[in-house]
Amino acid sequence: MEKITLIGAGLTGPLMATYLANHGYCVDIYEQRPDMRKESISAGRSINLAMSERGNHALKEVGLYETINPLTIPMRGRMIHDLDGSTHLQPYGQRPNEVIHSVPRAQLNKALMTLAEETGKVKIHFNKECTDLDLDKKTVTIKNSYTGETCIISYELVMGVDGSASAVREAIVQKGAFSYQKKPLGHGYKELTMYPKRNGDFRLYSNALHIWPRGQFMLIALPNKDKTFTCTLFFPIEGPISFETVNDESEILKFFQLQFPDTIKLIPDLVEQFQQNPVGQLASVYCDPWHYQDKAVLLGDAAHAVVPFFGQGMNASFQDCSVLSSLIEKNRGNWSDIFSEFSRTHVQNGHAIADMAVENYLEMRDHVNDPEYKKRRKLELKFEEYFPEKFIPRYSMVSFHRLPYAEVYQRGEKQFRLLDKIIKNLKSIEEIDKTTALTYIKDL
Repeated sequence: MEKITLIGAGLTGPLMATYLANHGYCVDIYEQRPDMRKESISAGRSINLAMSERGNHALKEVGLYETINPLTIPMRGRMIHDLDGSTHLQPYGQRPNEVIHSVPRAQLNKALMTLAEETGKVKIHFNKECTDLDLDKKTVTIKNSYTGETCIISYELVMGVDGSASAVREAIVQKGAFSYQKKPLGHGYKELTMYPKRNGDFRLYSNALHIWPRGQFMLIALPNKDKTFTCTLFFPIEGPISFETVNDESEILKFFQLQFPDTIKLIPDLVEQFQQNPVGQLASVYCDPWHYQDKAVLLGDAAHAVVPFFGQGMNASFQDCSVLSSLIEKNRGNWSDIFSEFSRTHVQNGHAIADMAVENYLEMRDHVNDPEYKKRRKLELKFEEYFPEKFIPRYSMVSFHRLPYAEVYQRGEKQFRLLDKIIKNLKSIEEIDKTTALTYIKDL
């Protein structure tokens, strides 16, 4: 069968290559970085990720879930850290299986590459950067990252799985008839490491995603198997209080003493880490369609980079692979129909999760301690308990189900309006029993 060329061996590339190999295709992957299984390099944007149902489903389809699951740590909810040092847990759901999992990016990436190669149909070419793509001639220019030498390679079909700065997407943009927009968030991030206690144990409760919400910014912490926490400060890039102004030792300590005083003793080398670690940029990518004729298609961040506040970047990308695989099975060999249906049915989902991720940033940094938010959250869990087939909280629809993101967005908006109506009409949430709730659920 024909050979398919993939640009990028991050998380999405090897997974998609495995799906393709399982359909009988041979695959070449070109990756600009060295092989992380042999050299010590950064795994990418963040150290760990939040795995939920969409990602789990894809790993199960390719047979990798049982290998990855033992490497993860379940997080049952958000542990909120208030300014006075007090904490409280806000569960993600109300069933034992409604948890998300902290997974190490590097180990997952390595496992996916090995899985792809073990099919016998996938070859990963490391230190090979795509610098140009000619969609008419169906050629790709590859630069050797070590020697600087370039060569031109012909391909039959190309898939862009090369991240938010995608070279494949840029080539499609140059052809016109393609909508593309990159929306910077205006906020960046910096990662810090919280080391274990002297006895080797976690410094914080390990089965939660910790959040220090502070209005215009926030700090979060995800647990790792080595008993560390990866802490991430999401913070304005510019402004009176931003990465631009908080950079010398006195300003860093002053800022953390005012906003996150309990973390100073948890991260003894805070200043050193803060000054040494880079600031990452955050942006959302919107484009339409996700393909060019029957010659090229985009998946993952190349098609829909999202900000990380719903923990769906990886999960959405893995779902792309699963969806495209099902279309390959349905339209065997007809790439024009495969790509057209992929864009027609799935682009709207990429746009929806990008929007919801930005909205969830506001929720995490501004609303989790708001009395109205807590009241609405209590009410939506009650409605889910009464009518599980009719009412599912938006967070649960995103994280614990595989409903299309566009449908999740629409259903979530209707549910928000319903909850607001109820809160305005009732003095107390306790007034809602199943009989009373039934009179409202008809509005959905």
